[in-house]
Amino acid sequence: MSRHVIKYLPTDTGVSGWEATSERTFPVAALEHDITADWLIIGGGFAGLSAARRLSQSRPGDKIVVLDARELAKGPAGRNSGFMIDVPHNLSSGEYSVADEAATKDEIRQNRLAISFAADVAAEYGLSRETFDPAGKVNAAASERGMGLNDNYRKSLEKIGEEHRVLDAAQMREMTGSHYYRGGLYTPGAVMIQPADYIRGLARGISSKVIIHEHSPVLELSRKGRTWKAKTACGSVSAPKVILGVNGHIQSFGHFRGRLMHVFTYASMTSAFSQNEFGGDVTGVDRWALLPADPMGATVRKITKDGLSRIVVRTRFTYDPSLKVSEKRVAGIAAEQRRSFDARFPGLERLPMEYSWAGALCLSRNHVPAFGEVEEGLFSACCENGLGTVKSTLAGIMAADLATGVAGPELDKFKNQPEPTRLPPEPIAWLGINSVIRFQELRAGREG
Repeated sequence: MSRHVIKYLPTDTGVSGWEATSERTFPVAALEHDITADWLIIGGGFAGLSAARRLSQSRPGDKIVVLDARELAKGPAGRNSGFMIDVPHNLSSGEYSVADEAATKDEIRQNRLAISFAADVAAEYGLSRETFDPAGKVNAAASERGMGLNDNYRKSLEKIGEEHRVLDAAQMREMTGSHYYRGGLYTPGAVMIQPADYIRGLARGISSKVIIHEHSPVLELSRKGRTWKAKTACGSVSAPKVILGVNGHIQSFGHFRGRLMHVFTYASMTSAFSQNEFGGDVTGVDRWALLPADPMGATVRKITKDGLSRIVVRTRFTYDPSLKVSEKRVAGIAAEQRRSFDARFPGLERLPMEYSWAGALCLSRNHVPAFGEVEEGLFSACCENGLGTVKSTLAGIMAADLATGVAGPELDKFKNQPEPTRLPPEPIAWLGINSVIRFQELRAGREG
């Protein structure tokens, strides 16, 4: 017999602008009875819902149940920047492309498999262009160092034959309306999503084949014989196979302890404004998406819907093994983001930030997922290494295939990875990781 008691739940701080502006079109239903199923998926984010959809395709006659501790899209899945990126994007490195050529090509192919899966979701369930936009993204440089990092990235993409386009300062200004940037590097394969709308659209699309219970945190997961039983406050689900799509929270279920880094990043979203409200083209075209040339810099996106626009700024990282951050910290970082925003758009000082929030990431030191069959009938699809939209989608697909015995070359490659390496003990890890993060943020300089 195996028994895991979950003593702590992750805390989501602040109100995500993505979730607040998302439209929900189906009711919330919590688990209120004891039920049985063929499959239980714990976690209703990118990993869990992707696994659910994959299972509904490969096992159409099976009963599939998803449990989520919160309301869909109010957790980490609705708190990211909304980039589905195909080319290398390693946040733990000082540059985006660091692997050898073969490994880089493998990563790109896997990322595109996840993006293709998401594109099928968008097409099948009728997601709008505002929700799923295959527009590509730009690595924006605001300093001489940033220009050098972009040039290194350009060379690495050129070496493996990846399409890209260099943008000069005038082109960046035309796109964004800002004089802040010196240049950019455009890659066409990224998709921009409204993450809360995407998650809710995916859940709505699979709802005829999958049972989803929200506000149903698992408090205990135990196995007797070949049956797993997940207990919530008001009910339970018993199933022979369970997939965990809970990212760093998997440590609360007894696995990968001391091997995962719990990192928070922070974002603010402006209130809505019309294109002519501030005069001229002060924010450029209707939609654009910028990653910083330095991974520790500021991610900036402009979105437009029904003639009204908003701008999202994401900056700062902190290592927090407690899986919670304070409202005070979010407010303090929001003030920093205000300064970052004003530096880029000096004509928008009167535009308020309407929402500010924190979002959890999970990283491993060796940049590998927490994946595989961790106990008999219990599968992990966790640790997205800072690219949750794509990596978690991929992990969910791969976990479903592994659990159903669907063989294939992509699964073989994905599961044939080392497990996450151990971290130093606390407080050494806290001191060391936060020191490295802060040094890298300071080094980013004008890119932040």
